[in-house]
Amino acid sequence: MSRRFEHIAVLKGGPSAERAVSLVSGHECAVGLREAGYRVTEIDAGDDLLNHLNEARPDAVFNALHGRWGEDGCVQGILEWLRIPYTHSGVLASALAMDKEHAKTIFRAAGLPLADSILAAPADIARDHVMTPPYVVKPYNEGSSVGIHLVLTGANTPPQVAVPGAPARLMVERYIAGRELTVAVQNGEPLGVTEIFVDGWYDYDAKYKAGGSRHVIPADIPHTLARRSMDSAAKAHEALGCKGISRADFRYDPDEDALILLEVNTQPGMTPTSLVPEQAAHRGVRFADLVAWMVEDASCGR
Repeated sequence: MSRRFEHIAVLKGGPSAERAVSLVSGHECAVGLREAGYRVTEIDAGDDLLNHLNEARPDAVFNALHGRWGEDGCVQGILEWLRIPYTHSGVLASALAMDKEHAKTIFRAAGLPLADSILAAPADIARDHVMTPPYVVKPYNEGSSVGIHLVLTGANTPPQVAVPGAPARLMVERYIAGRELTVAVQNGEPLGVTEIFVDGWYDYDAKYKAGGSRHVIPADIPHTLARRSMDSAAKAHEALGCKGISRADFRYDPDEDALILLEVNTQPGMTPTSLVPEQAAHRGVRFADLVAWMVEDASCGR
């Protein structure tokens, strides 16, 4: 691979609810980039981020931040202003993907299948069922299963989400029973389909703790379903205007033969239990080569 950049700043940590995961992702990416021959400066993205970037003067930034501020267009805007090339999606695609309601508007226009959902105030959600169970309550602008409540069929009381500091609105979404599938997309090309198995709900611990879930790649599903999943992931990536790497998450209900798009992650996890490195490895791509490709794909105006 020809190299455009020598010195890479890896942004990690940050102030979001996904800080702990981002620290691990950032560390793993820094190790991989050093293995690939880059000079790397690791930066914990706090209030002094601008000072750190001005001091480091990197050729490009590997954005390993997750969640709000790092994945929603904010940091991307800073990097655009500084004219520092960066990885993953740009300002608009990042902001759209993180805002689940706006993302659904884009996906719906693209003809992608979605679960019914509404936005409601936490107090209203806690007072009475705003949707007939089963349903899921989640922040409309977070990721990694942060702050999710699953309300099953037969639940007598609604979830008590009206707590101090709760967002003004939460998304209440129809729960789709069935199989958990995910597809990574690299520069518009789907890498494969992974099926995720977990005891109970695929929550934060199941995603990031060792042994929390089991991944099967390639997913043991019919070829036609695999093709539908990959085509839908590529279509969602394109609809949002994503760049670099993204990952689309789906639920498949075999009783209805319904493949439902849940969301697109514009900066998927890069931890030892993460799905994107697994799919790349299944395609024969080493982790160091994957992160090197992501860096060489970096640019402004994404």
